Amino acid sequence: MSRPDRMISTSDIRKILEEGEIIEDYPEDTRGHSCLMLGRSTDGRPIHVVCAPKDEYLAIITAYIPDDAQWAENYRTRIDS
Repeated sequence: MSRPDRMISTSDIRKILEEGEIIEDYPEDTRGHSCLMLGRSTDGRPIHVVCAPKDEYLAIITAYIPDDAQWAENYRTRIDS
């Protein structure tokens, strides 16, 4: 069952790629260099996007709304468990 409150639009992803900030960098990722970006949706929700630059394009690996239990209030810092 889908949850409309968790849906992320392609326009939100594009906005984060254009205006967001890189909060984690993964240069040694087994799939190739990638990074975690943080931005806000058009309605203000925090969203994380994991992407990987390729020669001819930017691969979007995943996008999600960060869990408050796993991230500090600013959504930039992971909470150690």
